[in-house]
Amino acid sequence: MSSFSLTFLTLLSFFCFCVNARLTLDFYKDTCPQFAQIIRDTVTAKQIASPTTAPATIRLFLHDCLIPNGCDASILLSSTAFNKAERDADINLSLPGDAFDLVVRAKTALELACPNTVSCADILSAATRDLLTMLGGPFYPVFLGRRDGRFSSAASVPNHLPTPSMPMSQITEIFTRRGFSVEEFVALSGAHTVGFSHCSEFVTNLSNSSSSYNPRFSEALSKACADYRTNPTLSVFNDIMTPNKFDNVYFQNLPKGLGVLKSDHGLYSDPVTRPFVEGFAKDQARFFRVFASAMQKLSLLNVQTGRKGEIRRRCDQIN
Repeated sequence: MSSFSLTFLTLLSFFCFCVNARLTLDFYKDTCPQFAQIIRDTVTAKQIASPTTAPATIRLFLHDCLIPNGCDASILLSSTAFNKAERDADINLSLPGDAFDLVVRAKTALELACPNTVSCADILSAATRDLLTMLGGPFYPVFLGRRDGRFSSAASVPNHLPTPSMPMSQITEIFTRRGFSVEEFVALSGAHTVGFSHCSEFVTNLSNSSSSYNPRFSEALSKACADYRTNPTLSVFNDIMTPNKFDNVYFQNLPKGLGVLKSDHGLYSDPVTRPFVEGFAKDQARFFRVFASAMQKLSLLNVQTGRKGEIRRRCDQIN
């Protein structure tokens, strides 16, 4: 190999190292040493006041990171007269307000302590991890140094986020296209061990003769959702056994017909995903290990660093 080629490869390796090194575990050590404590304090206060905050924030994080532009907090941007933003795409209209409010609270506190320093994307990533651990979920290191995206479009959302009515093969493909294994996808689906689903998302499946719902469970869901047409806010817990604890009981429920959404049942009925459901149901440590790794992987998708993106002064609008 020529000296030129060696020099070029050395420079290329150095460049790649520098780019990746911009995301570090202690990114705010000097510029905002209060970062971790402010996130913890904000998360704790909000979760105690509104217990739905944790599942809401996990969902918001997923909906931000899974679309092509990745974890850039573009989901937080509001629409303008000239642009319909991601948060106003049909699938995102049901994102709970508690998650948005949490980020606003954390951003306000951080702007007072460290003006123009911490990105909204980092706030969402760190807050999601802290909320997971509060509910008993696994800890994983969150790399920091993301910049916020400057653009958000509702048109970029369709076919990049899973819906309960999608065939399992299509949902699986959404995740594998983004670099996740089937096992990682099933583990991420385990986030349904907390949170709730609106009746409108599943009630029409209950009367299907080929339904895999437990009959008594189906009857109970029908009663709980009887007035969903007049009250669209009606919802039920995704995991009826331990709804406020992050554990593997969600996977234990699926073979018993105790899944709420069509996609929940699909995880167990599909021969590709079923072995992982069974494995996680038997071994919570394995579920936690794969889930933590997949969440960290998700948090690093297409992040913007350095001169790319910006540090928004307000999370709902570009500077």
